[in-house]
Amino acid sequence: MSAGARRRALIVEDEVIIGMLIEDMLAELGHEVTAISTHLEEALQLARTSDIDFAVLDVNLNGQRSFPVADALRQRGIPFIFATGYGSKILQPPYRATTALQKPFELEDLRRALSTVLG
Repeated sequence: MSAGARRRALIVEDEVIIGMLIEDMLAELGHEVTAISTHLEEALQLARTSDIDFAVLDVNLNGQRSFPVADALRQRGIPFIFATGYGSKILQPPYRATTALQKPFELEDLRRALSTVLG
């Protein structure tokens, strides 16, 4: 798949408005959002079964970390980006080297992060 190709995304974000904003940004970048999840268990199921090419994961989901979702995606070879308002200090090993966006972020920040993980 070429770098400019339309790709399918999963958004995991507990703030519905922020999830919708990320969805709009991804659409502007030419991608399709196949699912948005606000809860860890649902996100985990989607990460294991959805036909997606990448994901954007909020690190903190209503007080729970999204790391199990990241693990499920990693097992399937699906790239992902963390989004966090807590800075990179919240990323513990083995996630410290994962591409992360500091909230709030802009369209160009998301474009660069996707370029990094999608090639």
